[in-house]
Amino acid sequence: MILNTGNRTDIPAFYSRWFWNRLKDGYAMARNPMATGRITRFRLDPDVVDVLSFCTKNPAPMLGEMARQKAAWEAGEDTGDAETAIPQNRNLFAFRQMWHVTITPYGQDIEPHVPPKEKVMQSFRQLADLVGPRCTAWRYDPIFLSEKYDIAFHLQTFEEMAAALEGATRQCIISFIDLYEKTRRNFPEARRLTAEEEAVLAEGIAGSGARHGMKIYACCEDKALARYGIDVDGCMTKEGLEQAFDITLDVPKGHQTSRPLCRCLLGSDIGAYNTCAHGCRYCYANYDRRTVKVNMAAHDPASPLLVGWPQPEDIITEARQMPYYSGQITMGI
Repeated sequence: MILNTGNRTDIPAFYSRWFWNRLKDGYAMARNPMATGRITRFRLDPDVVDVLSFCTKNPAPMLGEMARQKAAWEAGEDTGDAETAIPQNRNLFAFRQMWHVTITPYGQDIEPHVPPKEKVMQSFRQLADLVGPRCTAWRYDPIFLSEKYDIAFHLQTFEEMAAALEGATRQCIISFIDLYEKTRRNFPEARRLTAEEEAVLAEGIAGSGARHGMKIYACCEDKALARYGIDVDGCMTKEGLEQAFDITLDVPKGHQTSRPLCRCLLGSDIGAYNTCAHGCRYCYANYDRRTVKVNMAAHDPASPLLVGWPQPEDIITEARQMPYYSGQITMGI
């Protein structure tokens, strides 16, 4: 199975201590956002988790511990002292990791609590040194237009950022803004791009990607973008993960995806909505700032849940975790 940490919140940026505790204990729990009295318990075990997927705007808080764990993994040792030790078989580097890092060129008017892009790009390069450029993806999304952030701005800035990230990744994922109800409420001046605007941006971005060794993928966008050399088949697909890790995955038929146009393996997530403190105006995962503040105050790094603790009336179910890895190694490039 593919276990996600970042569909609902940004665990590396805000909850890294909780995540390391989960690795130490070997499991995490997630409350069903649609039926809040139901909790799923996931084993954090590389025997059943084929890929551990992260999505973040700021990997920096995890990088120091990741470096220590990598050294311990390579030395065949546990990480930490007797009380906090993460055993070898649950060291982060015992898992296949796929990191999606969103780095956009917007200022604090749009992303008030996201570090400057220069700092995030530096962290991205450090991350790539730890996990390898095949296991990192740069997300340049969502793309929207305004008087300040016009087409010329995006094309020039994307070229500069692609140059700065060259060699640290082989892929960049783009998407144009989707106006969900939450987005309309928190970002009323946002508008959809026209097909002509999308075409100009797609062509320019694809050219920059090619110059800097990156293939461009579109996330749930018009198939017509393929004419510019953009891969429109999805951003974290079975095929993409197989290429990243030189393996074959036998994904069950009928796997559910998050959106009609989506082919990504995003079914299981240990995060929680309304817990991200970045405050991005286009965010779809937060209802409002007050809800985020209340939930973050209820966070306990020792709990198996990201928010609060399981209650006696909760129904806890063990996740069905079946490995997709067939055992067949392929020859990657």
